[in-house]
Amino acid sequence: MPSETHRRLTRLSRHFRITGGQGFRLRAFSPDDTRGLQLKDKADALLEESADVMAKLQERLYAQDRWSVLLIFQAMDAAGKDGTIKHVMTGLNPRGCEVHSFKAPSSEELDHDFLWRTSNRLPRRGHIGIFNRSYYEEMLVVRVHPEILGKQQLPAELVTPRIWRERFEDVVSYERYLSRQGVVIRKFFLYVSPEEQRRRFLERIADPAKHWKFSLGDLHEREYFEDYLAAYDDVIRHTASPFAPWYVVPADHKWFTRLVVASAVIEAIESVQPTFPTVDAKMLRQLKAAETALLHEAASVTGAPAPARRPAARTRRRRS
Repeated sequence: MPSETHRRLTRLSRHFRITGGQGFRLRAFSPDDTRGLQLKDKADALLEESADVMAKLQERLYAQDRWSVLLIFQAMDAAGKDGTIKHVMTGLNPRGCEVHSFKAPSSEELDHDFLWRTSNRLPRRGHIGIFNRSYYEEMLVVRVHPEILGKQQLPAELVTPRIWRERFEDVVSYERYLSRQGVVIRKFFLYVSPEEQRRRFLERIADPAKHWKFSLGDLHEREYFEDYLAAYDDVIRHTASPFAPWYVVPADHKWFTRLVVASAVIEAIESVQPTFPTVDAKMLRQLKAAETALLHEAASVTGAPAPARRPAARTRRRRS
């Protein structure tokens, strides 16, 4: 049973949820916020409790086969997306959970609309889908580096000063459509400070086991840190909604980041109240017949009388 501390933490993510852009300012949030909680030493144990809760919810979500959950992670370099996904989702059944990482678009992807490549990776009903970066890159990286827009083969007359506002509108409409199709959407911006990013870069350079995590391109992108913050500010303000909220998650303390994300994921699945499906009377009769056949089979093998059949309980439907 979850501890009292864990039950309180299930409400933690509400402090960082954005459901509308009116009055939103990214600067109102602090990357090193921990809500005054002194739980670093207990964070691993609390994440284990969260994983147990999440696994039980995922089982019901999968069995019910009605809703799906889409978790979108966006962040600047070294904010901890990979680690957060790994630690928070570690207890989920891989059969019902998929992670997709989106790098620079391929030539085939550039020949389609900017939502095409992610649309092909949306989670099926009963599944949890995780996007490590997403279609939001088209309003972040492309906006900070407008020369990329010139490579997207758009008709020149469509590349106007309104293009970003139009993409915001398109994304909101798209997410509204998905929510009406049973997709529960939660979006996370892991907000790291430039000071903490510098520290993590230096740590990667100093540790040979982490060299693969660092590239000179990361250092180049760091020069645009403030431009990215401005882009995130605009994106969140224009695309936060009740049906697809953003979470501005402080990312300077990894233990806190993971607790906030775990809280939000649990809340997301609980919001649709997934339940195990029940079977109808016809299926119950078939189950009883199958039980009787199996009991007689066991008796014929052992030579013992067939044991009395217990009253049938409500049985969960399982999918193959």
